[in-house]
Amino acid sequence: MAKKEEWVITMTKNQITAGSMNTDYLPERKRLRRKKKIRKFSYTLLTYIALILIALVCAGPFFWIFITSFKSSQNIYDMSIFIKNPTLDNYIGVFNYMSLPRYILNTVIITVGGIVLDVLLAALCAYPLACMDFYGKKFIFGALISTMILPNAAGLVVNYLTIKNLGLLDKYFGVILPSAVTVFSIILMRQAYLNIPNDLVDAAKIDGASELKTWYKIMVPQIKPAVSTIVIFDFIGRWNTFLWPIIVLQNPQKYPLAAALKYLGGQFNYKFGYIAAGTVISIIPVIIIFLAFQKYFVNTVAGAIKA
Repeated sequence: MAKKEEWVITMTKNQITAGSMNTDYLPERKRLRRKKKIRKFSYTLLTYIALILIALVCAGPFFWIFITSFKSSQNIYDMSIFIKNPTLDNYIGVFNYMSLPRYILNTVIITVGGIVLDVLLAALCAYPLACMDFYGKKFIFGALISTMILPNAAGLVVNYLTIKNLGLLDKYFGVILPSAVTVFSIILMRQAYLNIPNDLVDAAKIDGASELKTWYKIMVPQIKPAVSTIVIFDFIGRWNTFLWPIIVLQNPQKYPLAAALKYLGGQFNYKFGYIAAGTVISIIPVIIIFLAFQKYFVNTVAGAIKA
């Protein structure tokens, strides 16, 4: 019994000692936790400051040209971000001189026509590369990827001769046809198809659906994020194109907006306010399209990073 009582007393002393040690350790744990929170907050704050500075640097040219479009000719080269006497004369002058609605209509025709063809043809081309097994599939896919190393300027002469022989010079379709489908769109569509479970395709085939019906009933609704990404990239590229339309279109009244702005820059170098106003007008649709499809674009990029 005596030994048992001594063991109980020893255990009680050890528990009291351990409890006092834990009590002494609590302030140290709180201090370390507070230090960790301060470090995390400082890192987050510095990250946001750096991102804001990068955003200001990237958006700086657009912000300056936006402000410049509201300045009069007297203070057009003033670097101040505050406008003393804002005016809409530059926008009115651009509309009066350029027949801007006509150039915007030309751009819409070329851009929308190119996007529709690119999405449709890329979706059709990517489907067999992703969902069918046939001889030479890997070779065809490798050949498509290898063409991406070729610069666009390398095909200007061949494309011009092809368009000329087809009788499509000075026509909108002649501008659209050479870029009716892009390798980037095919690859992006193929990756989107590969992420779709095969069970859906197998279930459609069991129900008696043909390949075409399986494609537009099952597969196409599943690749909306990829389609939105293609729409964004195609819209930006085709809305701002100017070299190929100048080569194909012989009538300046058929020029898209970017080519018309280049023409405006050559005519009115001394009226930079007109150029600034026209540039702002041409950028607004790009911003609207990006904001409209931003959610699907982010989902596509997130899925690509996860993969």
